[in-house]
Amino acid sequence: MKIVLSSNPYRDKGLRVALEARRVLEHAGAQTVLCLPFQPKKGDRLDLRRQITLSTLNKELPSADLLICFGGDGTILHAARDATLHGVPILGVNTGSVGFMAELERGELPLLAPLVHGMYTVEERMMLDVKVLRGDRLICQDTALNDAVISKGSMARVAEMEVLADRVKVTAITGDGVIVATPTGSTAYSMSAGGPIVEPTSKGIIVTPVCAHQLIARAMVLAPERVVTVQLPRGNRKYLYLSVDGGKAVRLSGGDRVEIRRSDRSTQLVRLADRSFYQVINQKLGGLSQ
Repeated sequence: MKIVLSSNPYRDKGLRVALEARRVLEHAGAQTVLCLPFQPKKGDRLDLRRQITLSTLNKELPSADLLICFGGDGTILHAARDATLHGVPILGVNTGSVGFMAELERGELPLLAPLVHGMYTVEERMMLDVKVLRGDRLICQDTALNDAVISKGSMARVAEMEVLADRVKVTAITGDGVIVATPTGSTAYSMSAGGPIVEPTSKGIIVTPVCAHQLIARAMVLAPERVVTVQLPRGNRKYLYLSVDGGKAVRLSGGDRVEIRRSDRSTQLVRLADRSFYQVINQKLGGLSQ
């Protein structure tokens, strides 16, 4: 079994956690390769041992059986796009703060050994395809495991937009923005903005207003086959911004529309520990009730 180990060097100093995981996995009989999940910032000096050999995800994922990410949820989200393209399951080891999507904590590395013998299960997680259209022209497109966020940025002004489902108006939002999330993303920004907690293996599209200036504005869960469109008013001179899974923001102009639909692809998350979704909520988020 070939396992790619991808560690965030800002979270895992010196890749110490990844190197310990490599010892566990190679002792169990796996072939391992070390990669960084992204290109380090220019000028940054990473605390890496000279004897460490690093490869790239683009080179190793096509022949990999499994990808293990070391970092926070952002690291897993970043890796999910590339891994999904190659049909490679992902397991997260938390070296960040909350690490809600991670399966293991850094102190649980011995639990990795059963992976080599196929002793694990895989959860399919729904993803969203996101397109920005300006008239008939495609401006950009992306895929989200967590969410697509349309917001006003840091300016002290109000954003206006309409939300449609299959071209039928669902609601108009005046406020800071809107989050369109998957069930996996329901426990991220959507939850912080007042959205519902949804079991991550279910199917649905969650639409959550952010700081809406209307009493009737409520989060909604739409059927997974709906095509959700966030439409900006024509002639609006206020710029809004789209961020997919917390990535680089794309500036939106008046009349632009963001079309969001269920993706044909899905992320495969590896499960080792026998913990239910609700046990994880209580552990990571302080519980549903006190």
